[in-house]
Order: sequence, then structure tokens, then C-alpha cells
Amino acid sequence: MVKLDILSDPICPWCHIGRANLFRALEARPDHGLALEWHPFQLNPDMPPEGMDRREYLEAKFGGQAGAVRAYAPVVEAAEAAGLQIDFGAIARTPNTLDAHRLIHWAGLEGRQTPVATALFQAYFEKGRDIGDRAVLTEIGAERGMDAAMLERLFATDADADDIRARDAHARERGVTGVPTFVLAGQHVLRGAQPPELWMQVIDEIAAQRAAAAAEPSADDDARTGPG
Repeated sequence: MVKLDILSDPICPWCHIGRANLFRALEARPDHGLALEWHPFQLNPDMPPEGMDRREYLEAKFGGQAGAVRAYAPVVEAAEAAGLQIDFGAIARTPNTLDAHRLIHWAGLEGRQTPVATALFQAYFEKGRDIGDRAVLTEIGAERGMDAAMLERLFATDADADDIRARDAHARERGVTGVPTFVLAGQHVLRGAQPPELWMQVIDEIAAQRAAAAAEPSADDDARTGPG
């Protein structure tokens, strides 16, 4: 398996689009050989714990309603191309995503990381659920097979919060300035919501490299077929 590290934030629309495009490629290449691992990156690390009214947040960020509409026009177009139904009108608040990243981390310990990360994107963008609310996060985790009582106990503490902040800071120190950011095999970096065709090309190249490596004679083969 080739590791694919994904740095994202579940309130990032481009991350949702990038995830959908990647998954379309994985479905088209069921023997893709990629092992996905999700990593935290908060778009708004200084967001108040209770979040903000989404309209106020967007107008402050983009200089008014018209600026917000212009900024989101390409997002809407790309989402439609990716086959996503995003209901921006249903999103009332922009949350602080520290707890959402904690949930993704805990899901990873149980081998449920990708389903939970996917559920967070869908909950926020398609259903307008407040993924800054710990009760909502607990429900999402439980819907994907995690223990609700355990999650309630964890969310009542600061467990792993400092680790999430440190990992976010480490990503920024290494030059990550936006998400989604994908790191293939620990060395090849792809930034942004890449199209499915590019991911299929990457998967095909990996398969070709593996086939070539398998066809190469080993040292033992050389020894057996050499002069004697």
C-alpha cells in the first residue's frame, strides 16, 4: 500500500470537492493500493469555541455580501462538476473545528477515519449540521460505528486537543498554507481539489511502477542464472 496523507478541514468546501474527486478515482480503480490518512488543518484556528454566524463571518472575510458571492461562485461550479449537492443556505454557523478534528483522530484509532471524515463533510455541507457541537459530533461518530458513551466522555475533557493544535502548527511550519493538501508516499505533494482524471493517472503510474519492479530479476535470480 502507498500512503496518501490528506490535510484538510471539514468546513473547507474545496476539501469536500477534492475528497469527492479522489473517491471517484478510487471507485474507478478499486485496486488502487492507496492507504488514506487524514490530518488536521484548521482554516480558522482563532475561531471562537462557539463559532460565528456564517453570514457575518463570510461578509467580514470577503468584504461584504457581494464579495462572498463572488468568492463562492467557483466553489458552486466545482461542486456541481464533482456531483455534490451543497446546501449553503442550510449552514447557519461557521464552527470552530478543533473538536471535529479530535473526532477524526479518534476514528483513526479505530480504523474508521475515512468514513467519519466523509460523514463530517456531508453533515456540514449537505445537511447544515453544526459540527462544532459536541452532541452532533457524538451522533456522527456513533452513526459510523463509534461508541457514543466513550465519545461523550472524551469530549468532556481536553483529550488530544493540544496534539491536534501541534499537528496543525507543524503542517504550517512545513509550508502548508491551504487545504486540501495531499502528500503521496511522504514526498509528492499535490495541492488543491485535483480532478479524478489526475488521481487515476497517479494510480495507474503507481501500478505500472509496481509491475516493473515485480518483473525485475532479483539478486537470487541473477545468481541462479549467472555463469556456472
